[in-house]
Amino acid sequence: MTGPLKNARHERFAQERAKGKSVDAAYVDAGFKANRGNAARLNANESVKVRIAELQARAAEKAVVTVEGITERLLKIAAKGEGTADAPMLSVARASLMDAAKLNGLIIEKRDLTSSDGSMSPKEPTYKLVK
Repeated sequence: MTGPLKNARHERFAQERAKGKSVDAAYVDAGFKANRGNAARLNANESVKVRIAELQARAAEKAVVTVEGITERLLKIAAKGEGTADAPMLSVARASLMDAAKLNGLIIEKRDLTSSDGSMSPKEPTYKLVK
């Protein structure tokens, strides 16, 4: 981990590039005058490339959603809901616990995919000609 770049405009450029902006747009947003050649040169700078990769990796870590993380949040919601005698909050607690159980495979919802005639395929639609 290298940390922020010493040059504030280079750091801003790296941050804008990490957000997904084009090289030219990031260059202007960093406070430079529009110049494609200089923007490309700064983008090719090794310390800037390392910083962009570092910022993107940090953003990716924050964006990772895991079953454990979601379950933890659902259980916190359930605990808050159970801590009150309020009926709507108890309903929220129950729903949170059910969601956590489903997420962790403790409850499997079954769906009937057969048609009323017992076949697995839907009935052929019937058409009526209207005159």
